[in-house]
Amino acid sequence: MEGRVAERLGGALGPFGFEVHAFKVGWYNAVLQPAFHLPYPDDTLAFVVLSTPSMFDKALKPFVKKEWLKIIRDPVDQCVSHHLSRVKEKFPDQKVDVIFDYEILPSRKPKFLAQTAAHVAGAAYYYQRKDVKLDPWGKKKIYGVCIHPKYGGWFAIRGVLLFPDIQVPFLKQSDPVDCVSTEEKRIELLEQFNFHWRDGRYRDIIEVKERYSEEQKAYFATPPAGRFGLLGLKQPREAHFTE
Repeated sequence: MEGRVAERLGGALGPFGFEVHAFKVGWYNAVLQPAFHLPYPDDTLAFVVLSTPSMFDKALKPFVKKEWLKIIRDPVDQCVSHHLSRVKEKFPDQKVDVIFDYEILPSRKPKFLAQTAAHVAGAAYYYQRKDVKLDPWGKKKIYGVCIHPKYGGWFAIRGVLLFPDIQVPFLKQSDPVDCVSTEEKRIELLEQFNFHWRDGRYRDIIEVKERYSEEQKAYFATPPAGRFGLLGLKQPREAHFTE
């Protein structure tokens, strides 16, 4: 069952520069505190959705040019919402729940922890402080970061698709590729991500197969209100953005 669902999802999202990776809700809940658990049975089928570098040209630019008068929030969020919501049409006989990476609970906690989902699904390795044996940071707060074996840090986790009526007790878990395997490189990665993230060097901690184009880098480096101009469009009057 999981294979058929994955194939249909790949057919719907792959041409637009998205990747999907299956996981069981129980794998995710097992590594988190109860406050962050997804409220589904352990064997529930879920997929984490990533955007790859090609999403910019294959999904975002066509979406903005076609829908720009209707854009009232961040164009990337609205584009992702458009494509993931359309997935439901591919499964008319199934309930499909979608959680987007930007959604938060009333407590201000995120509705799901994106990097944890990517790790348990085998999509990208979530490097954290605990992965470094000789911790050099003392009392500093150090945030973790996911690295994709093909794209390094040149990707984003956009959401989770859940299929509450599909239980997959026999789904086998695949470990993510440990592509930053040395202590020295892991320290370098976490240093760059935590203290120099704006320059983006952490994204190239491994040799990548594909990265963001110069146009895409410029787009994401520009404050949200100025991004329409980069795509040759006027900003809709009603638009409001979040960073």
